[in-house]
Amino acid sequence: MRLAVLSGKGGTGKTLLAVNLAAIAKNTTYIDCDVEEPNGHLFFKPQDVQEQAVTVKIPQVDKERCNGCRKCVEFCNFNALAYPKEKLIVFEEICHSCGGCILVCPEKVLTEKEKIIGQVQKGTSEQVTVYTGILNPGEPSGVPIIKRLFALNKPKTDQKTIIDCPPGSSCIVMESIKDADYCILVAEPTLFGVHNLNMVYELVKLFEKPFGVVLNKCLEEENPAEKFCEDKDITILGRIPFDHELGILNSNAEVAVRSSAKYRAIFSALLEAVEKEVSHETTAHS
Repeated sequence: MRLAVLSGKGGTGKTLLAVNLAAIAKNTTYIDCDVEEPNGHLFFKPQDVQEQAVTVKIPQVDKERCNGCRKCVEFCNFNALAYPKEKLIVFEEICHSCGGCILVCPEKVLTEKEKIIGQVQKGTSEQVTVYTGILNPGEPSGVPIIKRLFALNKPKTDQKTIIDCPPGSSCIVMESIKDADYCILVAEPTLFGVHNLNMVYELVKLFEKPFGVVLNKCLEEENPAEKFCEDKDITILGRIPFDHELGILNSNAEVAVRSSAKYRAIFSALLEAVEKEVSHETTAHS
């Protein structure tokens, strides 16, 4: 069972929820797909870490044979190719590795070479297998790294996989949730939080994914995110309080369920609510 945790922006508590759900479950895999700023490993502090580079193919040109037809330049929507002063230039930093320029080159003077764009790591933290994707600064897309993370993790029927998605609703978020069985949206109790919740709400609806919401930083006062869920008839899976103790644990990069009985109970209840919803969805579609 793959559970994707996502939010409309950073700082809502997405990693807090993903890390603690993975820690409270047994025999779990945690995948940090927030490849631009991964931080789940700071909490888990995995041991026996293995690392491998992730590469993509980018074009290289035989300048002696290039006749300057500019068909590759015209084709590239990302402006990664230019032909100034009778010389074809490849801007590697903005190439999206689609390979189209090589296909349209009539003289076949473009070939491919490997470029390292980041790495993936695998380690363990108690009963959690921790996968982390790291995109090198300045690279245009983290999608190849997310694909590698999922290729390395072969889901088992008796194992939960918690996917810590990037914030927002960009291509890397779509890549992170496309094979998820259930999506958990994390929301803050503000009007701005509603705006960001609506962003990922529209995304999971587009992908036709079953989903529910966890309300984070909850206070006793009115919660606009809760009203949004009620108006849209969205399942509220649970609530995490705005709490000084949790803030200290999080600031110290501690896994709350490993340090506090209070939060073991809260996140256990959240996990049970998610499992109930997944079971209901499975039964409804069987």
